[in-house]
Amino acid sequence: MKLITLTLFLLFSSLIATAGSPYVLVLGTAQDAGAPQMGCMSAFCKRAWEKQRYRKMVSSLALVNPDTNQRWIFDATPDLPAQFQMLKEKTRDFSNRLDGIFLTHAHIGHYTGLIYLGRESMGSKGVSVYAMPRMSEMLRKNAPWSQLVNLKNISIEPLSANRAQPIAAGLKVTPILVPHRDEFSETVGFQIQSAAKSLIFIPDIDKWEKWDRRLVDVIRANDYVFVDATFFGDGEISRPMSEVPHPFVSETMSLLSDVPPEHKKKVRFIHFNHSNPLIQGDKAKIKQVKRSGFNIAVTGQVIKL
Repeated sequence: MKLITLTLFLLFSSLIATAGSPYVLVLGTAQDAGAPQMGCMSAFCKRAWEKQRYRKMVSSLALVNPDTNQRWIFDATPDLPAQFQMLKEKTRDFSNRLDGIFLTHAHIGHYTGLIYLGRESMGSKGVSVYAMPRMSEMLRKNAPWSQLVNLKNISIEPLSANRAQPIAAGLKVTPILVPHRDEFSETVGFQIQSAAKSLIFIPDIDKWEKWDRRLVDVIRANDYVFVDATFFGDGEISRPMSEVPHPFVSETMSLLSDVPPEHKKKVRFIHFNHSNPLIQGDKAKIKQVKRSGFNIAVTGQVIKL
């Protein structure tokens, strides 16, 4: 019954969103390697290998402008083919139109899907790829990504931190630098703004205290805030978690414990590692998050801007 109710809710919200206002569509919620992860044989992974409905695609958002039929994707994940098809079905536009891809950084779950724009796959023509300077240089100077540039499958559009990028009338996107493991590029989150509302997307960050902004201020200043929820708590994986720093969901909830309910509800946790109980469907942990006033991103959710 709960599954039917959720399905009807997602369908209804999708129909409402397509009435003219810009909207964001959640295309995936998992960490870079998806869920289940390659090589994983935990109880959750076994269940997901056996049954398709338990599998989760890598974190990504789409932005849609129904008035102009424009659509953009935030992060080109390894699941890009399925996510682009999902976007087509949701917008009822089955052309290959893609007005741009915004990249947060150069870790595998966030840019490697670009390969599907090449001649071995869709063979796109001049798809705008919005990227920061180091990210742009990495694509231009390293194969096989450079081939996408040379063959004009993609056109790199430069971004600058904190500088708004207008993409349509009443729509703009602003990159925001965040601290992360920047081996190959900078890391940014994005603020997506319409004439009425604004949304923050930060799938990756090391720890909130390393950021030069206060998370609580960001939440107060925006209407929706998608934040890194890679791990629920310490000790979740066998190797030292300092090797892959992320703010634990438990830490984020504690940090925001005194925030008023009207601001807490803006928060949507996303980018779950396969080890995270929230992506595994742990009812107790899910209830804990929701009772604390926060939300959990679900693939197919529509956020009206």
